[in-house]
Amino acid sequence: MVTWSIPSREDLKLIYEYIARDSTFSAKKVIKNIVTRAMGLIDFPEIGRVVPEIGESNIREIFVYSYRIIYQVSANGVEILTVIHGKRNFKPEDL
Repeated sequence: MVTWSIPSREDLKLIYEYIARDSTFSAKKVIKNIVTRAMGLIDFPEIGRVVPEIGESNIREIFVYSYRIIYQVSANGVEILTVIHGKRNFKPEDL
């Protein structure tokens, strides 16, 4: 099962709002692709790389466009922790 944390849901909302300033069509497309890619983690949860800033094997990330989908793998499934732009300065305490 793939679940979304409250912060990750807020991330999606902010991403949508930012892109929608220029194009709602593009915003919908980006969000749809992020969600579709994240939902694919149910079948292959360890497909992503270990997040370099954290270094724990159960905290991984995949990329969609310029966005990092950071997630945690557990026996219960996958939890999306955050979705951030790749150029953003990310620190482990941001989770």
